[in-house]
Amino acid sequence: MRKRMSWKRAAAWGTAFAMAAGLMSGCSAKKEASAPTEESKKEETSQAAETGTKAEGKSYTDYSKGFPEKVTIKIPVYDRGFEGWDPVNNYYTRWIQKEFGDKYNVTVQYVAINRQNEIADYMQMIAAGNAPDIIFHYDMPQAVNYNSEGAMQELDLDEIKHYAPDYYKKAEKIINQYGKLDGKNTFFFAQRNPIYYNWVTLIRQDWLDKVGKEKPATREELQEAARAWKEAGLGKLGAQIVNKSYTYEYPFIGASPDKKDLNLYLDLNAAPLTWSATKAYLKTMNQEFNEGILDPEFYLNADDAAWKADFVAGNVGTYSFYISANTDVINSLKANDPKAEVSVLSPTAQSPKDSHPYYYKYPPYGMVMGINSKTDEKQRAAVWMFLNWMSQPENLFYLQNGAEGVNYTLDSDKIAVPVKDFKGESKLSNNNNKDYWCLVTEMADYGDDEKNLKANIRTLAPAGYEDLVKQSYDYTKEVEQYGLVSPIFTRSVEATGEYSADLTAMWQEFYVDMITCKPEELDAKYEKYCKEYLDNGYQEILDEKQKLIDSGDFIAQ
Repeated sequence: MRKRMSWKRAAAWGTAFAMAAGLMSGCSAKKEASAPTEESKKEETSQAAETGTKAEGKSYTDYSKGFPEKVTIKIPVYDRGFEGWDPVNNYYTRWIQKEFGDKYNVTVQYVAINRQNEIADYMQMIAAGNAPDIIFHYDMPQAVNYNSEGAMQELDLDEIKHYAPDYYKKAEKIINQYGKLDGKNTFFFAQRNPIYYNWVTLIRQDWLDKVGKEKPATREELQEAARAWKEAGLGKLGAQIVNKSYTYEYPFIGASPDKKDLNLYLDLNAAPLTWSATKAYLKTMNQEFNEGILDPEFYLNADDAAWKADFVAGNVGTYSFYISANTDVINSLKANDPKAEVSVLSPTAQSPKDSHPYYYKYPPYGMVMGINSKTDEKQRAAVWMFLNWMSQPENLFYLQNGAEGVNYTLDSDKIAVPVKDFKGESKLSNNNNKDYWCLVTEMADYGDDEKNLKANIRTLAPAGYEDLVKQSYDYTKEVEQYGLVSPIFTRSVEATGEYSADLTAMWQEFYVDMITCKPEELDAKYEKYCKEYLDNGYQEILDEKQKLIDSGDFIAQ
């Protein structure tokens, strides 16, 4: 029997999900062809060969010269809180409207999605019936949850192929392998040529030098460095609250993980509280908290900006983030402490010496996307045409780099060299406009690893700190073999959709209490909280996932 939680905090998390439960999934609207003559059959077959559409009774309206009446498409874009940046109205959104929208009589209306609260944002819009035409998420489990709320419609792959032949050619293999859910074509994807060296943990190198410590290579060595910082009156280890995209446990999985456990517990959508890897993580964090080497108010850091502020102020000596050339974290740090120096911490420093430095390995796709159940045939066609337009190399390159001779110049390898400290109207966002072009690809790609590294050093490294990206690149190569991809279920895990929001609220309260309690209290609290967690939905998630695993309804990595 399913038990409902009575406490107010969990109910607040679940409200948006309950509001959306009544939405019904729409279906694709298609024009039916009239009975074909022999002559029209030949013509249709010829057209199918050219466009990739089927000649079996399907036809699609030609909008290549534009829509006869104005069509509006709503496109999501992350709002990351970049200072001075309006994600829905800027040089590039206006350029997109001019180059694509005006050409085809389409209004491209961007919809801001708060990056820190994206699930709540989407669920509220879904419940209100005003979600964007594309509903996206970086993680498959959450995309599945959106679909389970009736937010997405079944896809006609031939329709995509017709209106977006260039996009579809690149994405077809991924769509065919991962796009089905419950036997229906549901998702389409951005390309991914993954890199991992854009995620870095900075460490105060000057603090290490001051206490005579080498750069840590294990969790134990990181703790030793933090103890020395404490004795010297310096700062602590930094952290922020974990409340989504659960990968905290990867460094604590151990040296010989059980594949059955990996299939069952690896899940970005629900924290695996009852797994031994979580208990190892909690014990480590509890130890660091009680020794006074962990930021004692880490749980108040609800977003990246709060942790960054602690690092810049010199309160903590570590800070993890996606680095970009436009980041101000180092300049802000040095403005507060001119003698401050930073380096990149190896991923191995997150793992105890008896564990391998496992990490979340990206699946072979980028953004996971579905079409809103309320989107009509013309809007769908416009969305596909938009993706096809963005897939054109010249348009994609412009979105990624700006205007040649203004934002960048080209070197001898045809790699864009950004103009240093460019502040003009066509300045890119702080993550190089990625939140626009992520619809078709996850990374800028020059087709060669060496060229990509050269290009990424320019776009990821703040001026004068190019070696940080090179350090990160070398470290990721060292741990490359330890990447783990979460299993992808090809049917909805309904219990996840029902309970994940409530479990997130429980997880936040439980894990903070266990990290901040006395060491002798941890085991009893862990046992108590695991039982409550299981009783309030997690056991049903595990049982349902196990059934899908047993029936083969998942893609093991």
